[in-house]
Amino acid sequence: MTHYIGSCQCGAVRFEVDCDLSQTITCNCSRCRRLGAVLAFAPRTVFTLIEGEEALSDFRFNSHRIAHRFCATCGIQSFSFADGPDGTPMVAVNVNCLDGVDARTLSPVAYDGASA
Repeated sequence: MTHYIGSCQCGAVRFEVDCDLSQTITCNCSRCRRLGAVLAFAPRTVFTLIEGEEALSDFRFNSHRIAHRFCATCGIQSFSFADGPDGTPMVAVNVNCLDGVDARTLSPVAYDGASA
């Protein structure tokens, strides 16, 4: 796990997270496909919202289990919250929002969220 700092485009939402970028995914669900997100997953215990709780809005669809959090100012979805299959609170971080990381250099695994 490596420590990263991330933010939305306008900087109103800033966070830090420890995650492993060797196991990223792309998802073809109706939301992720449109976002073009590359996702890394980590337990919520290693995620800290540095600033911007008041700037965040929440979107839930389908089963309403995932809280897609996005900046109400610039619209960028930097992360989402949900429970993992074993019930562990997790964060899915949009790797495109991590400082100093070029998500295009990673080799994400494709996840078929459209059929899930």
